[in-house]
This record gives sequence, C-alpha cells and structure tokens, in this order.
Amino acid sequence: MNEQELRKRLESLRSEHRDLDVAIAALSEAGEGGFVDQLQIARLKKRKLQLKDRIAAIEDNLIPDIIA
Repeated sequence: MNEQELRKRLESLRSEHRDLDVAIAALSEAGEGGFVDQLQIARLKKRKLQLKDRIAAIEDNLIPDIIA
C-alpha cells in the first residue's frame, strides 16, 4: 500500500472506532433501565481494541521513528 492508501485506510478505521464508541454508549444507556446485552457490549469493545491496534500499526508505518 502506498501512503495515500494507508491514510485513507487509517481514516476509515478511525471512523469505525468512533462509531463503536457511539454504539457502546447507546447500548449502555439503553440498559440502565433494564436488560443490558453484556455479551454484545464485550464484543464491540473487543472489536474497538482490535481497531486501535490496527490504527497504531498504520500510524507507525506513516510516521518514521526519529532517533534522538
């Protein structure tokens, strides 16, 4: 992948990560008055962590290490 493709992929992953934040918050709020689907929330959180790792890996590729 070239740099432009990596940046596009990075933005897509960040967007999905934000969407998962919203979904997790909505499920948590909906469950305050009754049933909470803990399994679904756990799956979303796991997916969010996977996305975070992929985002970090792409950022590492895009931003060169500077040795001081």
